[in-house]
Amino acid sequence: MSRYLDMVDSPEHVKKLTLEQLTPLAEDIRHELITVLSKNGGHLGPNLGVVELTLALHRVFRTPEDKILWDVSHQCYVHKLLTGRKKLFHTIRTTGGLNGFACRAESEHDCYGAGHAGTALSAALGICAARDLRGTREHVVCVFGDAALTNGISFEALNNIAHTTRRFIGVLNDNEFSIAKNVGAISRYLNQLITHPRYSRLQKDFQRLLRRMPKGEIAIRLGHKAEEALKGAVSQAALEPGAPLGTDGRGGYGSSLIFEEMGLSYLGPIDGHDLPLLIESLTFARECEKPVVLHVITQKGKGFEAARRQPEKYHGVGPYDISTGDILPAKPGTPPNYQDVFGRALVTMCQRDSTLVGITAAMPSGTGMKFLEQALPQRYYDVGIAEEHAVLFAAGMATLGFRPFVAIYSTFLQRGYDCILHDVALQDLPVVFCMDRAGLSATDGPTHHGLFDIAFLRCVPNVVIMAPKDEDELVDMMFTATRQNHPVCIRYPRGAGEGVPIKNQPRLLEIGKAEVLRHFAANGRPKVAIFPLGNLQRLGAEAADRLAAAGCDVAIVNPRFAKPLDEGAHLFFGRAADVVVTLEDHALMGGYGSAVLECYSQHRVAVPVVRIGWPDQFIEHATTAEVLRDRHGLTADAIVHQVRQILAPPAALAAPTPSAAAAPPG
Repeated sequence: MSRYLDMVDSPEHVKKLTLEQLTPLAEDIRHELITVLSKNGGHLGPNLGVVELTLALHRVFRTPEDKILWDVSHQCYVHKLLTGRKKLFHTIRTTGGLNGFACRAESEHDCYGAGHAGTALSAALGICAARDLRGTREHVVCVFGDAALTNGISFEALNNIAHTTRRFIGVLNDNEFSIAKNVGAISRYLNQLITHPRYSRLQKDFQRLLRRMPKGEIAIRLGHKAEEALKGAVSQAALEPGAPLGTDGRGGYGSSLIFEEMGLSYLGPIDGHDLPLLIESLTFARECEKPVVLHVITQKGKGFEAARRQPEKYHGVGPYDISTGDILPAKPGTPPNYQDVFGRALVTMCQRDSTLVGITAAMPSGTGMKFLEQALPQRYYDVGIAEEHAVLFAAGMATLGFRPFVAIYSTFLQRGYDCILHDVALQDLPVVFCMDRAGLSATDGPTHHGLFDIAFLRCVPNVVIMAPKDEDELVDMMFTATRQNHPVCIRYPRGAGEGVPIKNQPRLLEIGKAEVLRHFAANGRPKVAIFPLGNLQRLGAEAADRLAAAGCDVAIVNPRFAKPLDEGAHLFFGRAADVVVTLEDHALMGGYGSAVLECYSQHRVAVPVVRIGWPDQFIEHATTAEVLRDRHGLTADAIVHQVRQILAPPAALAAPTPSAAAAPPG
């Protein structure tokens, strides 16, 4: 680690460095980011893009008294380095280490923690309102990305800022990307702002300040796009007050800006990598007695050529080779990831069925939708970070005979819950929700674990909920969903599949029908029925083998459906077994095991039920899912221990015999 970063252990140290020293400090920080994330993975591109901005924020403002909020807080790694966590930075996203997002429990400098886009403007306004009620004078700065403006919550906040407070500082970090390239009218609008700023009176004051700086005139007009614009893209007339925006004959926005129409003064755009300019601009914004938005232009991945060239790939990245920029390959023989299986299967199905379409909320690579985008772009829709809109958009398409596949991470689908219930399920529309990252997202932590979808969907009428045991069954479930006239939800985990070959022709599954994988041997020993849902088949098989070796007669049933439950299979094995075990990569509260208990209660089946799943708490992050499973009891040891307690006294379990292995299903 170089000497300038060694000199910084708190924001106060940033203030003591000279402006000349801040430039090599920025280089040191980028080196630290690139080095640590090459081992741990993480959000590389977004953090490389905000190095100078973060330095300028801590130069001008004083945390923790002043409040800095990040939207989304995955770009707060630089902030962590500057706020006393430098020595722990090598632990980021690892077991017991720093969280990959802002975390109030981690530091007093993290005033708000969030892992979903579009939340910071509302939260920052709430902090401003509380400050005003207390009569204090601390500054509140909200750093929100251009992608946040594709999310409706952001506009709900913007609508209320000027009405609620006089002192609010928003910093629009414009890098033209969310995860993938930004889409829609907001992206085009921001691009016009870059080349056509309108000057209000406050903007004119801002101009005068910037003109005193070297190259200030260029910074005023065009930020980092000055060169191309000065070649003739913008006439001087377009920069005059009240002039129509746009010089291509298509008209423009005239003398109106969205921000100013909402009562916020718009400043910029400026170059987000020019430290002196950033410091002067933020100082100007700090002194304003009205809400302001400072528009800064940054480059995602700046300082690492591979991340700059491929911003989507390096948004959130696994370990990589620094010298080449190549992502480190998976171990030989690693099966394809579930999202890639999903994406390729969807292309095949769309080629065979013209009513199928794909919808994603700014996650074409993460969900596997990139394959459909490449193969059939006319059947692919990216709506930006707007999950509620994605659900409603799908509902509208479904009313005219289309069958949309909506691929959204489980944690993000929570945002569209009202729309699922009120617009899709109530109208009983055939929308297919493909919930990637259902279960743990280990390194991301509690904001990204998908542990609640069964609970919040199971209570909704008309909804079918499936969970495949492997990648071949995922394709079967996708195919089955295309033959239903009801909402269907398919939950599947992050990462590699089981290595099961995929059939050429998917199988049509019977709705609500489980699959018996291993039957009782009818040999008079204590009987245990294990129901592992979805991706916990290996855990179920391991526990079954351990129990069989301990003298139990064990059956294994793949439930396939969390709703509707296969009551026949659950009642049969519940009445035949001495113990029933349910396994789920989901919160125990309201999950699949709860559904089984409800079934047994309704039908007065008195069998003891061991439920294995996640406890009623937010689960922390760790290097691997296995670490968290060990910590929270999702292990074969825990299953065997709980079953033995129920089958006590221990003498009830005989010594292992050759006949202890369960018979195959007959």
